[in-house]
Amino acid sequence: MTLARQLFNRRMLWMLLACLVVFGGIFGFKIFGNYMMNQFMDNMSLPPATVTSTRVQSQRWQTRLNAVGSLRAINGVDVTTRAQGEVKAIYFESGQTVEKGRLLAELTADPETAQIEVLEAERRLAERDFKRISQLYEKGVATLRELDQAQAALDQVLANLLVQRATISERTIVAPFSGQLGIRQVDLGQSVAPGDAVVSLQQLHPIYVDFSLSEQDFTRVSEGQSVELTAAALPAQKFHGRITAIDPAIDPSNRTFQLQATLDNPQRQLRPGMFADVAVQLENFRNVLVVPRTAISYAPYGNSVFVIRKSKGKPATGGSDKKMMGRGNAKPAEWIAIKRFVKTGEERGDLIEITEGVEAGEQVATSGLLKLRNEGGVIINNDNPPPEQIAPDPENS
Repeated sequence: MTLARQLFNRRMLWMLLACLVVFGGIFGFKIFGNYMMNQFMDNMSLPPATVTSTRVQSQRWQTRLNAVGSLRAINGVDVTTRAQGEVKAIYFESGQTVEKGRLLAELTADPETAQIEVLEAERRLAERDFKRISQLYEKGVATLRELDQAQAALDQVLANLLVQRATISERTIVAPFSGQLGIRQVDLGQSVAPGDAVVSLQQLHPIYVDFSLSEQDFTRVSEGQSVELTAAALPAQKFHGRITAIDPAIDPSNRTFQLQATLDNPQRQLRPGMFADVAVQLENFRNVLVVPRTAISYAPYGNSVFVIRKSKGKPATGGSDKKMMGRGNAKPAEWIAIKRFVKTGEERGDLIEITEGVEAGEQVATSGLLKLRNEGGVIINNDNPPPEQIAPDPENS
């Protein structure tokens, strides 16, 4: 039994060794195949990418202070009623442009108008009494006290007439200034109370923009300085105005101060409440390096550009397949792209400022960036380059 068991164990051992050899060979072959495939892919010759390019330009820019502002009407109110009553007539349409003093609506005023007739009758009587007492006083028949009483009675009636006419005038609603009306808030026959809104009225030309700057810029701005504005609702247009007011106090919560600029708005394109980007034009200038915005690759770990240089003769493919090169199938690219991290600054039109990472005159790729890799070959084709205007014209874009 002992000899048979030893033979059995020996056979099992050989079988296990054979299985290990077979499976080890299979796994080894698989690993070797993957390794060779990775080597082939890493060293595979790739065709150069076609891109457009431009030179890093040195320009002279006027210094600007950028801020975010909100547009506000020169005058803007909700026209309200001053009396209680029923809407008798409406003399405007929603969205209409009106002049100052234009009659907008009327409330019923029948009892008040009837009271005017009563007071007019009292006035006529008081005038006759005063005239008669005056004649009697001149003849020495009436006393000065009687004359004063007649004068007081007449003055009281006249004052009551003024009060009544003012009461009636409160039942007429007029435009307090010239501007554009909003949407009508009342209807004919509607009962209204004092303070109820009838319609909104906005004076849109000119128009204000309110914005704030950091306290460190307080001494750099003054009334009369030019500002340039772009509205989010009208991105292709620029509007110009001047600073008309500067708040003398600094907000201690955020260390900023408020400014107000006035802009012409004859076409009424700018509307109250619009979001706007404001740039205050300063007198000094600075030299900057700029590239088209399309040349920047934006990434969370940093922005970069691809600088294009002449190839030094070796294949610009990020690696080479020696076997293919031996057969002459891989040719050196004339240009290669070098990825370089940069720091960006102010944007103006199609251009963006580069504060660090490039030098004037260097050539950078402006399109096809997704196809590029570091030290990869490129072909330059500038038949249709991206726009490079500091103040682009939307009609030509």
